[in-house]
Amino acid sequence: MTGTSGDNTWFRTFHPVPDAPVRLVCLPHAGGSAGFYYPLARALAPRAEVLAVQYPGRQDRRAEPPATDLETLADRIAEGLVPWTDRPYALFGHSMGALVAFEAARRLRAAGHGPVELFVSGHHAPEPDAGGTPQPVTDEEVIAEIRALNGTGDTLIDDPETLRMILPALRADYEALSRYRFRPGAPLDCPVTAFAGDDDPKADVEGVRAWQTRTTGAFELNVFGGGHFFLVDRQAEVLGVLAEHLGRVAAPAVAP
Repeated sequence: MTGTSGDNTWFRTFHPVPDAPVRLVCLPHAGGSAGFYYPLARALAPRAEVLAVQYPGRQDRRAEPPATDLETLADRIAEGLVPWTDRPYALFGHSMGALVAFEAARRLRAAGHGPVELFVSGHHAPEPDAGGTPQPVTDEEVIAEIRALNGTGDTLIDDPETLRMILPALRADYEALSRYRFRPGAPLDCPVTAFAGDDDPKADVEGVRAWQTRTTGAFELNVFGGGHFFLVDRQAEVLGVLAEHLGRVAAPAVAP
């Protein structure tokens, strides 16, 4: 079943599991939407309930202006997620979603509602004093970028009407990425599990490995063959890691 969780416009539950012992909150890549995580939600049910974040400016939120500030986006998501922290939850973000998930985790931890784990995929760890990462600006640059990353099928890009609908969100997301600056602060204390593609032009393996500096908890790096969207081609392996880790939360060890 597809729907909005309660009255909150930020989250979609494609496969509601009211009694799931753990939730996984998934944040999309630049230009992405909640629907990207439909297969993952189906695969993890009923072991976990997946909440997929719907950023403004796309699909059923197309009439809303897209966010151009990543930290403000994280603020709104963290605020909206508080009612859903009544049970253990983890955050998963791919590409831009990894940064948004990280910033949301920082805010939720500070408010006393931190996640049990953070999963980051396809993005290097943010570094202090680093300038914004150069991003495509013009429509031509944006189209060339998504073709190079193979994040959207050529059929969609070549359709003028579809392209007209997705370009505003893509431009806004790239602007948010270019403006983002990491603000040093207390590290997370939850485990961080990272995913990288060994041929990803946007996030090399060592850059992804640097996420270990953003937590005092356990760290694990999983490297798969593939480019920026390796998690599509290696879906089964990625799901295996997620299921294993979420299973530990769902069935914690019993003290003797």
